[in-house]
Amino acid sequence: MTSAELDIIAPLDAPLPPVPEGEVLTASQWTTLFAIADTIIPAIEASSTQSIHKLTVQPSEYTNAVQKIQEHVPTDAASDAVRKYMEDRASLVPGFKDLIHRTFGDYMRDDALKGIRVVLSALDTRAGCYLLTGYSTSFHLQPVNIRQQILQSWSRSYLPQLRQMAKSFAAISIATWSKQSVALNPVLGFSRAPVHGKPGKGYNYNFMELPPGEDQEVVDTDVVIIGSGCGGAVCAKNLAEAGHRVLVTDRAYHFPAEHLPMSSTDASIHLFHNGGIDTSDDNSVAFLAGQAWGGGGTVNWSASLQTQGFVRQEWANEGLPFFTSSEYQNCLDRVCQRMGVSTKYIEHNENNRVLIEGARKLGFSAKEVPQNTGGNKHYCGYCTLGCGAAEKQGPVVSWLPDAANAGAQFMEGFEAEKIVFDFASGRKIAKGVEGTWTSRDEMGGVSGSNKTKRRVLINAKRVIVSCGTLHSPLLLLRSGLTNPQIGRNFHCHPATAVAGVFPKEIRPWEGGILTTICEEFSNQDSHGHGAKINAMTMIPSWVLPFLPWTGGLDYKLLAPKMSRMCVHCCVIRDRDTGQIYPDPVDGRCRIKYSPSAFDRKHALECILGMCKILYVMGAKEIIFTQSGLPFFTRNPDADEELGVNEPTFQAWLANLRRRGLPQPETNWGSAHQMGTCRMASSEKKGVVDPTGKVWGTEGLYVADASVFPSASGVNPMVTNMAISDMISRGVARGLKEEGNGQSARL
Repeated sequence: MTSAELDIIAPLDAPLPPVPEGEVLTASQWTTLFAIADTIIPAIEASSTQSIHKLTVQPSEYTNAVQKIQEHVPTDAASDAVRKYMEDRASLVPGFKDLIHRTFGDYMRDDALKGIRVVLSALDTRAGCYLLTGYSTSFHLQPVNIRQQILQSWSRSYLPQLRQMAKSFAAISIATWSKQSVALNPVLGFSRAPVHGKPGKGYNYNFMELPPGEDQEVVDTDVVIIGSGCGGAVCAKNLAEAGHRVLVTDRAYHFPAEHLPMSSTDASIHLFHNGGIDTSDDNSVAFLAGQAWGGGGTVNWSASLQTQGFVRQEWANEGLPFFTSSEYQNCLDRVCQRMGVSTKYIEHNENNRVLIEGARKLGFSAKEVPQNTGGNKHYCGYCTLGCGAAEKQGPVVSWLPDAANAGAQFMEGFEAEKIVFDFASGRKIAKGVEGTWTSRDEMGGVSGSNKTKRRVLINAKRVIVSCGTLHSPLLLLRSGLTNPQIGRNFHCHPATAVAGVFPKEIRPWEGGILTTICEEFSNQDSHGHGAKINAMTMIPSWVLPFLPWTGGLDYKLLAPKMSRMCVHCCVIRDRDTGQIYPDPVDGRCRIKYSPSAFDRKHALECILGMCKILYVMGAKEIIFTQSGLPFFTRNPDADEELGVNEPTFQAWLANLRRRGLPQPETNWGSAHQMGTCRMASSEKKGVVDPTGKVWGTEGLYVADASVFPSASGVNPMVTNMAISDMISRGVARGLKEEGNGQSARL
């Protein structure tokens, strides 16, 4: 089936809420921003006359570019696909301005937006332009060719602020264009629906609805669980099956399988925290965290790795013997069994086959990654955008339906604001949670404005916070808790990537996303710190923003090569930590983190190994996602018997080693966040005790990846679930001992 035919049977749309009211930029600032975006993703024409609307190149260069792009275009693409792609210009892409408006208005932190406004305004003044560009002419009045030279000079500047500015504008422009462009996907052959996916039927949830009213609505239950992700969902199942009344709340809304996988634009808004654009305060790391019904388990990649022995021992040595006990292993096995975790049904796509076979050829340690696909092959590739097959056994498919069948109740659209406490005999006793519930619109969606809002108080005998590593500490802080450990000890497995371009079409977005892993570089300090190599999701809007921009035509030549790319990630088990804290302006999540020199040293060794894997498997080009580093191009006359010892390849590796991983040139991302409500043997060392109870309180627990004592070193889902399994079973025992077990009801 062609990509055009697949687009016809795509999943149902998931309309977005309205863009924020008011203007996030002035008219002149929008003009300058569009001029920047149209320089990064320009329309290209053959002409000797420069233009303020198009990048002009010589006719011979244009013809050569078209021929190179045509080599990568699928044979079933329309005859004018390349022409439309060459004419594609960021600011004229439908929805480009609306998505930028939404990004700036809803998701960008105040200080960052102010900085962008200052730069955009300066580029429309004589003095500002001269200072930033060397010209007195306003940036938007310059020909695209001159604007390109300016952006290129920023990326090479000795001033890190200019280099960061060039990188940020490129990332924003490419990310928005790659999500919205109608000309890109036909050139790639990327379809809206997965080629090998099959629509499935998910669980039919029944969510609590509240009538309109001015008074605070009061709900009573035994246990309220704030968050429906991997930790909260396991807790819900265990406590409901133990006979307790359970209410699971989440700020997100549920989207049934028929809406999945979403488009990249819709998924970023509906399924990811902060529209998928969180960055550290210094912009060194981009963070992706699920914010969906089912949390990160709705958008993760099925990888189901158990906690490694050396990590368990490290945690036990910190006064937490549970982690080396048989009880913990039973928790790990129990959660894996429920999800049907296995390697039995794996069929590797080319991205993963290249990784595991390349590792074998080099003698590197590598293995298959167990999948939580419940005995199904699940050869899909789009689960980053939600699993339309309902085969991935995340919270929405497994744990939450189990909880519902045992009587648990659910409330979507609930924004938890603070934990409510009683005080008795000097003890702080959690009694529930206050927040605001927002209904769906009158059509049952979330895009309309006609919604009911109610203040809600949920009274409970136990409160379990499962808001995730980014938000659990913020909820504790809003609730008046003052432990200085709250929000600290932040780990995130920072990752960077290397791409290899191969001679044949790969279509890397097809097939299981992460089915292999290389552990050769995972213990570089003899204390379990290092980096692992794994394949990454190959959804275009996830990959293309990480590829280095060197010029408008260069990038348009590079992007179509994605259909022949394998991309592997170097994922660090970070020793050094950061902090989560509330923004002083609006209270949103802020992240203080930058990869340390210690952790970057480990990453560099891993990156060199990644390059060798791609080389030994026959990559024609190797691209490290660091601006300023030339791509490696394979010598067609090289002696293949030399393998990775080939002199030109060795020289390129030596140059990469000399450069190291400077900032801001190196692109870092994170999909695993941990540790901000650290489990510890004393209040001085952490936020929760060995049972998951928050130090200094009664009845209040945290059950999510924020309780990890340090970085897990593997995808955190199974570790999170196993710890939450232990915590929730303990809560159930405590309730039973108090004689409070009741039949599940509200």
